[in-house]
Amino acid sequence: MTRPEKPAESTRHPQPVDLTKFAWLSIAAALLTIGLKGAAWWVTDSVGLLSDAAESTVNLVAAVVALMALRVALRPPDRKHNYGHSKAEYFSAAVEGLMIFVAAAVILMASVQRFLNPAPLENVGIGLAISVIASVVNGAVAWVLIRAGKKHRSITLTADGKHLLTDVWTSVGVVVGVLLVWLTGWERLDPIVAFAVGVNILITGWGLIRASTAGLMDVSLPQEDNDNLREIVNRFTNDDIQFHAFRTREAGHRRFMEMHLLVPGQWTVQRGHDLAEDITDALLEAYPDLRVSMHLEPVEDPRSYEDIGI
Repeated sequence: MTRPEKPAESTRHPQPVDLTKFAWLSIAAALLTIGLKGAAWWVTDSVGLLSDAAESTVNLVAAVVALMALRVALRPPDRKHNYGHSKAEYFSAAVEGLMIFVAAAVILMASVQRFLNPAPLENVGIGLAISVIASVVNGAVAWVLIRAGKKHRSITLTADGKHLLTDVWTSVGVVVGVLLVWLTGWERLDPIVAFAVGVNILITGWGLIRASTAGLMDVSLPQEDNDNLREIVNRFTNDDIQFHAFRTREAGHRRFMEMHLLVPGQWTVQRGHDLAEDITDALLEAYPDLRVSMHLEPVEDPRSYEDIGI
């Protein structure tokens, strides 16, 4: 009996999308905003605007790390990485979170020092105008990254976009603080706002590290997706056909599902295989990028139920 020739590439699963162009967009935005915010700090001598510029420097480092992670995640499975390289995206999110912590520490120390030694602000109008332009750039790029991250389920793009969006709100707070200093003459208000910005950045960094850790620990798919997948499989079940040991996980942009399929022991291998393929086709119709693994077991064998609670 001759076996069918193995296809060169999978006909079921689409190839991953190259998302590095979004990382390059983030790098360009970071370079532009560093220049703008640095200029705003230089003309005003505001520690609040300095903290804003420092966070943009973190954005640049994070964008470069994101670019490297997206390139690695794009690689197909190989002998040493049978499940692909998509988890590289979690390292990018973790590095970004750590960099945020570093930036926050610098901001907090600078704000305390300026609070103890207040100084007048200069050229406030020009500085605020420059900062607003930088915020508009960051806001537009953040919207693009978050939208692309949700569409392609990329934690790297989502994290980068959320960080930029946080940067926008940070800039808004800084601008308001500097404006109030200008109007009221209370110089210590500038470092107080900068300190609040530092605390807000710490919260953002912690959120990114927590999300990346969950991915590295093989977190399950969201409950809504799990319920949808179970519902699809349930369409094929009856008194003789059952399933258990249902598990899911996600690794970056890739999603995995496995389960045990129980069928009558007298079925032929071909019949059981055909059912498994039909179920897989139905699952992939709803989740085209899902990797499905199924273990076939006889429904009458007590050993088939030894891992039912796992």
